[in-house]
Amino acid sequence: MLNRKKSSYSRTNMTLSSTDREAIISYRLERAKNTFAELRYVIKGGYWNLAANRLYYSAFYACIALLLKNQIVTTSHAGVNRMMNLHFIQTGILSEEEGKLLKRLFRMRQTGDYDDLMDWDEEDVLPYIPKVENLLSRISELINERVESGE
Repeated sequence: MLNRKKSSYSRTNMTLSSTDREAIISYRLERAKNTFAELRYVIKGGYWNLAANRLYYSAFYACIALLLKNQIVTTSHAGVNRMMNLHFIQTGILSEEEGKLLKRLFRMRQTGDYDDLMDWDEEDVLPYIPKVENLLSRISELINERVESGE
């Protein structure tokens, strides 16, 4: 198993053994699920900007796992969005609606984290929870399908 503390892995270094690659993919999927689970506590506290942030990052980590499974390298958040659009949205593997969701989550995270005098509220954030949950499930399915097909 990959030792996270001593790994030379970075998203720009694709010289990984298949075992290490699978370990990182599993780690990113687990991180996506854990980040999504954090929502329960963040929402309970009424931290809506942080909730938008957690929604985005849960999707982001899952996207990194899917891209890595397909040996697609990115070095930025915008790069993840571009590669997801190019390889999964435009090809019809993921729907246009899922592509719009990824873009919206990115904008929400950016706005909530960096814009002054702007705060998300419950009505803004809650509708995205089931959408992100569905996206995480869909990405997990895609990763598992590729495992089963031997890719």
